[in-house]
Amino acid sequence: MRRPFASRPAGSAPASDEELVARFLAEGSEAAFRQLFRRHTPRLLQLGARLQGGAVDDAEDAVQETWIRAADGLRGFRWQSSLATWLAGVLVNVCREQRRARRGGGGPFDDGVGAGAATAEAPAGLARDLEAAIAALPEGYRQVLVLHDVEGHTHEQTARLLGIEAGTSKSQLHRARRALRQRLGPQPER
Repeated sequence: MRRPFASRPAGSAPASDEELVARFLAEGSEAAFRQLFRRHTPRLLQLGARLQGGAVDDAEDAVQETWIRAADGLRGFRWQSSLATWLAGVLVNVCREQRRARRGGGGPFDDGVGAGAATAEAPAGLARDLEAAIAALPEGYRQVLVLHDVEGHTHEQTARLLGIEAGTSKSQLHRARRALRQRLGPQPER
């Protein structure tokens, strides 16, 4: 008798997130969880570093806590979004909690330091300037900018991830972009 989650033949397409989660939940498959971890951790580390002000150790801690919470919460995940989006939401909450713990409280739009995203097309100097400018944004501006402009979430998704209204996401993004333009100043023509 063939098991429902038997391994795939060599050369076949990789297992989907849904298949891996089902194997993990049904069998406690460490291999399935490892595949999910390898698949999603690089992006989570990038997002975590951006949200944590470039602090790699803090980002790694946040991602580790995200996976601990994910392992505990996967049974309740309803697939109303992609697993990547759900994991990003868990990470956003973990980062927020870590920042509050370091500061002793505060809301999602407190001033804070974070890291930005350099674009592959940007010259090295401009990329560093952009990283620094994003890092200097207040936390709420930075969170919305990273989730919307870097990660590609809609305002509605960003709002859900941050526990704010879509209109707040739009206004925070507008203010974040204006603050970035002011900080970066006029850029030379390329």
